[in-house]
Amino acid sequence: MHSGTATKRLTSYAQGGGCACKIPPGELEDAVRNLVGQASDDILVGVDDGDDAAVVRVRDDLAVVSTADFFTPVVDNPHDWGRIAAANALSDVYAMGGQPVVAINLVGWPRDVLPLDVMSEVLRGGLDIARMAGCPVIGGHTISDPEPKYGMAVTGTVAPDRILRIDAAEPGQPLTLTKPLGVGLLNNRHKQTGEVFAHAIEVMASLNREASEAAFTSGARSATDVTGFGLLGHLHKMCRASSVGAVIERAAVPAVDGALDALQAGYVSGGTRRNLDWVRPHLTSAGPITDADLLFLADAQTSGGLLIAGEVPGYPVIGHTTVGSGVEIR
Repeated sequence: MHSGTATKRLTSYAQGGGCACKIPPGELEDAVRNLVGQASDDILVGVDDGDDAAVVRVRDDLAVVSTADFFTPVVDNPHDWGRIAAANALSDVYAMGGQPVVAINLVGWPRDVLPLDVMSEVLRGGLDIARMAGCPVIGGHTISDPEPKYGMAVTGTVAPDRILRIDAAEPGQPLTLTKPLGVGLLNNRHKQTGEVFAHAIEVMASLNREASEAAFTSGARSATDVTGFGLLGHLHKMCRASSVGAVIERAAVPAVDGALDALQAGYVSGGTRRNLDWVRPHLTSAGPITDADLLFLADAQTSGGLLIAGEVPGYPVIGHTTVGSGVEIR
């Protein structure tokens, strides 16, 4: 894992890994149901629909995007973990159509069992990705923690007339997905076996900057990023917020190389199963859709792509929105 004094694999220090360690969506919604933020005409995106980030207008042509995201190790290599966690945190700003301006690090570290030079490599990985995004990382906050955790709080900006919202999808729009699914399956296989999937790491560490810009250029106004609640979970949230339904063409959904083999071998995380349990009451299927198909579509992603209501050149269309409610899988 590292040339330092740590002898255990980094992922062994955490019960979960990456966005699969999120609190299950149903439990989370119950916990925050009666909690509301401050009301203001300048709050353009608040807590009502569970969007990817908050957006607050500071003047007529400028709004601030604010988000935070952190998680336990998703891979054993500390530099790669830092890269993935930073790309994931920055993604929330891109999912709103914004540009990141500044980030601060968030770190929990078991300093008695993991050397600080490993933490330095994690931070270096985050810095490398933030530099690619043109986003300075200035300081942060650290605590002593039995489980290692890393992420960022990110502040960005967006013009109020180009916000991508989770509640702005309309019936009859194509649904575009900008990264393949299945990194959760490969991450779980990595955690259990130590196998390294370099191509999956690069998928997770890649920025959603170009996808966000392409979405706006193509005329899209609704998007969300696909992370710990899986494609089905995030699509359900978009449909619910926008009062639309959706159809997903299973054969059109791309998979990361090796993900379907990992699915067949049983490397399904608990987070993925909880995702499916949450959305299953809102699903219907037509044709030979199996539980394995549903688990793939519910796979808990870490630093996944954007799900966009609209056709975006260069990315696959995986279905469309409809009048009504619920998600049909064909």
